[in-house]
Amino acid sequence: MLGSVNTRPSSGNVQIHIRVDAVRGRGYRALKVSHMPQHAPVSPSRFLLQTNLQHAQAVLASCADLHEPLSRAASLVGSAIQNGAKVLACGNGGSAADAMHLTTEFVCRFKDDRKPYPAICLNASGGDLTAIGNDYGFDQVFARQVHAFGRKGDVLLVFTTSGNSGNVLHALEAARQIGIASVAFLGRGGGHCVSKADVDLIVPGDVAVARIQEAHKVLLHTLCELVEAEVESARP
Repeated sequence: MLGSVNTRPSSGNVQIHIRVDAVRGRGYRALKVSHMPQHAPVSPSRFLLQTNLQHAQAVLASCADLHEPLSRAASLVGSAIQNGAKVLACGNGGSAADAMHLTTEFVCRFKDDRKPYPAICLNASGGDLTAIGNDYGFDQVFARQVHAFGRKGDVLLVFTTSGNSGNVLHALEAARQIGIASVAFLGRGGGHCVSKADVDLIVPGDVAVARIQEAHKVLLHTLCELVEAEVESARP
């Protein structure tokens, strides 16, 4: 695609055109500067940062319509915590980090000082993951833990940018078997995981993985804030 940056130095108005090729990599888009005039005052890093910020702002703005499913997700999680149940979470790669991020916000705190909320990240134990993966296959690394730790009344939160992670899909199926409510943070239409959870939070559009992950972080932070407000306001 072609990108242009307008610069207006004190000596006059100058428009500089930078040719940028969109390159698809393994699940992400990178921007490769193929030509830039030597006299251009705009560096490739600045142009790339500005472009990514513009893309991120557009994706985040598109998530505004997710307020209704996000409210339902917060009610599921808030009710579980108030009833003495717990949160389970899982994902792969960057989504594993998001799952761990979420459970940490619950166990420690997100915004205000309050009692800890019970939450377990299913991708945190290397022993469990490698043992289950070795004996039962990688597709079962989360589902087996859902059966081990999950109890009716709990809530499972999963993260997958593509919606096609087999182990996440099996975790959602295990949760349904047990009677555990679930929330899925998804992207790109939801993939195979769409409609497998009680609540889907699907980042709209066929956008880069990095943009989906950034949107998931905003959604999980908003979820934490909503849950804290609901649980703490109900305390005597």
